[in-house]
Amino acid sequence: MQKPLANEYAPGYQKYFDLVPEGEYLTLLSQNLTDTITFFENLHGEKLDYRYAAGKWSIKEILMHLIDTERVFAYRGLVAARGDSSPHYRMDEELYARNVDVAGRPLKSLISEFKVVRSSSEQLYKHLTDAQSKLPCNIVTHPMTARAIGYFLIGHVQHHVNIVKERYL
Repeated sequence: MQKPLANEYAPGYQKYFDLVPEGEYLTLLSQNLTDTITFFENLHGEKLDYRYAAGKWSIKEILMHLIDTERVFAYRGLVAARGDSSPHYRMDEELYARNVDVAGRPLKSLISEFKVVRSSSEQLYKHLTDAQSKLPCNIVTHPMTARAIGYFLIGHVQHHVNIVKERYL
């Protein structure tokens, strides 16, 4: 699956696509999973609940955000690939974060959940045709093609890993 063209997603998403290296999509998706798991497995102790500023998410909350976003966007990728033109609204990430409690969850549990949702995304994208990958999801603020959504999954995770490295460690 080829990288999406700039007209396949909203301009504000460019920062995520800039973080995706060149290469074969499924290989990149798998490597992103491996790198992300390794990164989070090497974090320990009080750092996991640390917030660098008031109102910011903890590292465990960031991982939960990655899980939630993977689920939502993989569903959007499915919607696009199946030619469903129903409107889909913006994901309110702050609402999702307020309505989940990861404080008592072990990091290992969150990592396991991330692996499962990413595995589901891998299965979806593994079986898309080129034509299906170019179909749009009707996200009311900015339609996105299935392949743009797929590449976003990689760039979004890398974006948040970079934030953890820069602001939390």
